[in-house]
Amino acid sequence: MSNLSKYPVSRSIVLFDGVCVLCSRFVQFVIEHDKHHEFRFDALQSDHGRLLPDRIPSGDTGFTTIILIHAGQTYTMSDAVLRIFKNLGGAWRMISFLVIVPKPIRDGFYRIISRYRYRVFGKKDLCPVSVKGLDRTVS
Repeated sequence: MSNLSKYPVSRSIVLFDGVCVLCSRFVQFVIEHDKHHEFRFDALQSDHGRLLPDRIPSGDTGFTTIILIHAGQTYTMSDAVLRIFKNLGGAWRMISFLVIVPKPIRDGFYRIISRYRYRVFGKKDLCPVSVKGLDRTVS
């Protein structure tokens, strides 16, 4: 049985670094703009998040990437972020045009942000999704 079976298949799952302030703010942003309640969220450090190391492509390991599981596909790094914006719809969908930038360049920028995110934005104890988004968690 795949570890993926622990997650609801009818929704897109976003796994994020739960101690990263930037990552948690991005999740709050998605919750506020996800009009169709498509996304569910969990921290990579959670019991559920730890079930998925086999779903993370090699080279994207650790808590350095956001992971999107959508329609049975796993997206990481810039692919995950752009797919999330695309699925938010509306004006946010336009951000996904950045997919035309070659993946090595997009992921290079992603890695730079990832490397310095704690220094610039801070780090907290495992950050729960706000009360507003509590019904949107996987757990």
